Amino acid sequence: MRYIQDLREHDYIKNEIYLCKQKQILTGKSGKTYISLVLQDKTGTVDAKIWDLNCETGQYEAMDFVHIDARVTTFQDALQLNINRIYKAQEGEYYPEDYFPVTSKDIDGMYQEIKSLINSIKEPYLKVLLEQYFIENNDFIKKFKSHSAAKSVHHGFVGGLLEHTLGVAKNCQHFADMHPMINRDLLITAALFHDIGKTEELSSFPENDYTNDGQLLGHIFIGASEIKASISKIEKFPAKLEKELIHCILSHHGELEYGSPKKPATIEALALHLADNADAKIQTMSEILNSGDPKTEWMGYQRLFESNIMRSTKEKV
Repeated sequence: MRYIQDLREHDYIKNEIYLCKQKQILTGKSGKTYISLVLQDKTGTVDAKIWDLNCETGQYEAMDFVHIDARVTTFQDALQLNINRIYKAQEGEYYPEDYFPVTSKDIDGMYQEIKSLINSIKEPYLKVLLEQYFIENNDFIKKFKSHSAAKSVHHGFVGGLLEHTLGVAKNCQHFADMHPMINRDLLITAALFHDIGKTEELSSFPENDYTNDGQLLGHIFIGASEIKASISKIEKFPAKLEKELIHCILSHHGELEYGSPKKPATIEALALHLADNADAKIQTMSEILNSGDPKTEWMGYQRLFESNIMRSTKEKV
């Protein structure tokens, strides 16, 4: 299989299979109809164009797997495929795991670390709440372990939500170790719950796109509502502790302009916001660096960071 990350300009690929992530029928300036596609495998996506509609030798739609013959070209400094033939692949002709981006880390190993953090929680009500999700709810566990943390930008791959959640929790553990004023159990619990709304905000792979709830409500509202509903079923859950936990979830984006309905008002909420932001931003920069030619020092201007990103020196091991 020719993975997208290995394609180079002037390559010709024949009878390769990719996931057709998007399909649009468009009209060019000349009035001629053409088809614009986004194709995907586990290494990334690539734009593709069908200029001659006779190239379609079989019916297919977005989210189908397709056979293609194509020439690799470039357009505006990005690779593009000019397709000469395309038709739908049949089940059994491909392995789905080749087409979805997946965490490079061990999913079961990361989940064991999540469980170890839960075992370390001493506050009984928080521990009960955590166990209801991460120990007892098999449907939630399955979805949480396989979900992405984003459609794009950072951790947008199978296992991404798990990887990001664990990263944030580890950052929070460091903050709690460094600053004894922090309620460590509250902060770790908030870290483990802060993005659970993403299991409803985003659909599962292969779509990995915003659901209706995601578009209308967003993961912060969804997650806070879910936790509040679960707490209401735990008898005598401390009211102040409930409000502090919900506040952490509501404020973890830090600023109103970034989607948080509240700004951090407690030290735990502030620590969660900083831990979340650090993990997301460092992962984003890592993905930018990994996507480029390792021999290229300067990666170009990146809007998210408002800076031209440079590849720094790393000692070989």
